Amino acid sequence: MRSLYVRVWLTVVAVLALFALASGWVFQRQVEQERGRFDAIVNERTAAWGELIQRSLPGPEASADEQAAALQDWSQRLRMPLALDAADGVRIADSESYRRRLEDGDRPGAQRAVAIKLDDGRTLRVLRGPPRGARGEGGPGRDAAAKLGFAPAWWRGPGLVVVLVLLFVAIALGAFPVVRRLTRRLEALKLGVERFGAGALNQRVDDNGRDEVAAVASSFNRAAERIELLVQAHRSLLANASHELRSPLARLKMAVTMLENAPPERRDGLQAEIETNIRELDTLVEEVLLASRLDAREAPLARDAIDLVALCAEESARVQAEFDAGAPSSPVAGDERLLRRALRNLLENARRYGGDGDVTVQLDARDGRAELRVCDRGPGVPAAMRERIFEPFFRLPGHAEREGGIGLGLSLVRQIAERHGGGVRCESRADAAAGSCFVLSLPVR
Repeated sequence: MRSLYVRVWLTVVAVLALFALASGWVFQRQVEQERGRFDAIVNERTAAWGELIQRSLPGPEASADEQAAALQDWSQRLRMPLALDAADGVRIADSESYRRRLEDGDRPGAQRAVAIKLDDGRTLRVLRGPPRGARGEGGPGRDAAAKLGFAPAWWRGPGLVVVLVLLFVAIALGAFPVVRRLTRRLEALKLGVERFGAGALNQRVDDNGRDEVAAVASSFNRAAERIELLVQAHRSLLANASHELRSPLARLKMAVTMLENAPPERRDGLQAEIETNIRELDTLVEEVLLASRLDAREAPLARDAIDLVALCAEESARVQAEFDAGAPSSPVAGDERLLRRALRNLLENARRYGGDGDVTVQLDARDGRAELRVCDRGPGVPAAMRERIFEPFFRLPGHAEREGGIGLGLSLVRQIAERHGGGVRCESRADAAAGSCFVLSLPVR
């Protein structure tokens, strides 16, 4: 009983049962009302015709043959089964149709006789309604029933119940596969969510269709993909961060150990080494935390109006880079602290890997976007690695040994750019034989 499809199907069946009962009750009430109207009309017409026949029949003093002939004549004219009894109850005459109906009196559907008391003491009897299977006979009962649209006999009593039961069973059987198909998809979705929650982060569910179940499945797949990427990124970040922490920690431990027994002339060098390693650790921890916050999107991004000209001028002056404002651009909506960090990372990367050449910063406006271009005159980045250098902790072969760094600077630049609705790319420098240009593209307000 806990299965969803059973509960849904039973709910549908219960609603159908209530509908069938209510429909049967309403129909039966309608039948009874129509039957009452039918009886009233028949009785009214029968009484009128009885008065008419009384005026036309011979008196009680006439012979029985005369009364019988007149009664048969009126029975044929009105197409009604008639019988006439004397004042003492003795049958005087009856029509052929009346006798035929009496023979059918013990069968279902036979109608009872209506007795009309005449003024002279005689009794006129009229059988209401047409006989079963009779044609061309029935008089006022048949005509009234046809005009009223009275229900056939099989709609009354057990016949109506049988029809409603058959209709109910047919609809219940037809509703079961529809309900089962719907709930089977819900069960598959539930199973997929349980597997995903158990650790199968690559679990996806079937999202075919255009109904609400398909929409929920599609939303789950998108959320599962996002969560899988986040978990993988955090795992990679943790593994790489722990690896990068070992080198400065090992150097720091060695310097502290040597400091205890070092001669005075070497203490200053060891102290400087300790401070350098501490700064490296501090930078690594700060960048790891910033990368984690940007990836998790744990805080909403500020949307202040940032003047990129002033920002580029300040950061270029700090590292003594050449700045060209180029075409003026509109302010950029974003977080000034993060945009400053992105530009600073690009400038420091250019200084670290760009050799002894000059570093230039150029700001242009193109197609409703501001493009900030940081170029150096270093050895350049191979075309096959221009996307990989933006991955966390990735460094070009040999650069770690020569230049240092932890490989998070460019990854942070991409994360900051994407959080602002922009992007970053690496290009070769067009005006020199060697060198690279990192282009930071941001939408303007």
